[in-house]
Amino acid sequence: MCGIAGALDLRGRREFPIERLRAMLGAIAHRGPEDEHFHAEPGVVLGARRLAIVDLAGGRQPISNEDGSVWVAQNGEIFEYPEFQRELIDRGHKLSTRCDTELWVHFYEDHGRGMFDKARGQYAVSLWDRKERLLLLGRDRVGICPLYYAEVDGWLLWGSEIRALLASGMIDARADRKGLDIFLNTFCAPTSRTFFEGINILSPGHFLAVRDGRIEKVRYWDLDFPDAGDEVRMKDPTPLIDELEHLMRQAVERRLRGDVPVVSYISGGLDSTVVLGLSSRERGYAVPSFTIGLDRAGPDERSQAVESAEALGSKLTMVTMTRADIMGAYPELIRAAEGPVMDSSAACLMQLAKAVHAQGYKVALTGEGADEALAGYPWFKSQQVRNVLRKALGNWAPAKIRDVIVGSMRGNPAHLPPRQGFHGVRPAQQDVYDLMAQARTFLYSDSMWDDLDGYAAYDELGVDNERMSRWAPLNQSLYVGYKVMLAGLLLHGKGDRVAMNSSVEGRYPLLDEDVVKFCASIAPEYKLKGLTDKWILRQVAARTLPKKIANRPKTMFRASRSEAFFDAGRPAWVDQLLSPESLRETGYFDPEKVAREVAAHGRFPRFAPKSIIMDLSLTCVAATQLWHHTFLGGGLCDLPTWTPIPEGVGVTGVDLSISTYDHAAAAGS
Repeated sequence: MCGIAGALDLRGRREFPIERLRAMLGAIAHRGPEDEHFHAEPGVVLGARRLAIVDLAGGRQPISNEDGSVWVAQNGEIFEYPEFQRELIDRGHKLSTRCDTELWVHFYEDHGRGMFDKARGQYAVSLWDRKERLLLLGRDRVGICPLYYAEVDGWLLWGSEIRALLASGMIDARADRKGLDIFLNTFCAPTSRTFFEGINILSPGHFLAVRDGRIEKVRYWDLDFPDAGDEVRMKDPTPLIDELEHLMRQAVERRLRGDVPVVSYISGGLDSTVVLGLSSRERGYAVPSFTIGLDRAGPDERSQAVESAEALGSKLTMVTMTRADIMGAYPELIRAAEGPVMDSSAACLMQLAKAVHAQGYKVALTGEGADEALAGYPWFKSQQVRNVLRKALGNWAPAKIRDVIVGSMRGNPAHLPPRQGFHGVRPAQQDVYDLMAQARTFLYSDSMWDDLDGYAAYDELGVDNERMSRWAPLNQSLYVGYKVMLAGLLLHGKGDRVAMNSSVEGRYPLLDEDVVKFCASIAPEYKLKGLTDKWILRQVAARTLPKKIANRPKTMFRASRSEAFFDAGRPAWVDQLLSPESLRETGYFDPEKVAREVAAHGRFPRFAPKSIIMDLSLTCVAATQLWHHTFLGGGLCDLPTWTPIPEGVGVTGVDLSISTYDHAAAAGS
């Protein structure tokens, strides 16, 4: 991966100051520590920081087509680049590099805006057509690579991280309270707006087309499922197991490509172990693996990870984290994620990426995506139980259970979303989201409610497929998982941001387009069979792994949250952030309410609904305060704040250069 940034004049052909672009690129130097390059012409600049993985010597970008009329900068990878390169050459194109980034200019020449249908992989891309004066900004289908944009003073700015936009000096950091409300409803980052007012993130599966000052947002892909009853079923599912194994092996092989070594993350669970097993089989030797051990800081899977690595012959590196280690890393996590992050295990993954980088590696495979495709989370099993109750007793039974659980929170019912909050559908996740919504009653300030003014967070979650009501209930819930938690947490605060913070590219075989499409097509019972999650993946695993590993139950990787923030060993900055003075300064939360909930937390039974939800919500409060301090002026605690890198800061020993528009050549052409 790399980091990209740029600017387009929406009013004409003003020159964008190069020092501003250099500052934008400098703010994301960690994404591409090996090279900086940019293309500039009247009205537009495209820049890139490079993490060299494919064509190490010749893959500098931005890169153009043969006549220099189309320019592109990409963050990410087109994994099928060898096949696409042969196809383009057969069509008469001349390639000047082996790098996958060059594919984009020729995709555009052949397909125009349809290039996003052609491209496959993980990417955020900016493409400039000089003749048509058309800018295209696009993002991959499921949202692996981020891309942010903002309009200011007649300019459209974009970048791989928000810090690139802030470093331009053209945007003041201000809180978007609606974005924060999405976080406090779902514990995930928004997937269209952000936590910063006026800064948006391009939604997965979308592109922007910008021409003549007009910005058009286009969805080019959305996840789809068959109508309920039309899913693929077979009397003997063996051919389906064969097909999934083939697709996974193909996905792994593609993600092993490049000119640098590849390693694999591994936990004690099934998904990452299957990926490690398949990658080692494809390589012909055991791929090195990296794992996290939690020392009294959450469920500890060290023994399972060691057992898996030993069974596959993989050299294992273990990063052990205590609660103190998690809290020590949390401020850096918030800087990397550019927003509040509830899941403290993201801090552990950030430290894991540092270990990968320290050993000289740039690419790590992960098992992320299996739980979304094949129903790996506990709430999917809860939905299965509710379906049984509904069939046995009628609709009133699960509805009554929900009412009792939500009522036990003793919150304000006015703050609840509709019972079927996702366009007439109630997915499995809404049981948790309802409780999160109620927790806001005990935390928000009056001014926060006033500013929200009836805002409905669910309307901006991107869960709007018109066919959704026709799908099986499990598939409806899987769709919400892809749209909200996968894109807003797992690929954000636990994915790109913590990996690229250490110049490490994460690759996701289970998010391969063919794997995702296949898993969507098959019957729900192959995903969740009774209460056995990821049933079909377990059949594939049985062909690759020892039986006791293939049949391991799902364990959610969860590090300490409120225990770390509120136990006796917490750092001083937690109390500083949650002091009445700091809470009044930000204005999001009521100081008296927060103090009351912090004091009460831990007195409830551990598995009481309010205890579980306040564990999430109080962590969200602390993380939000820390984000505000870091990016919106400081003054809340003794921790440092983020400031843009000074102009001209580059990478020592790297040739930082510029490509400029040749006015004379253009005039003669």
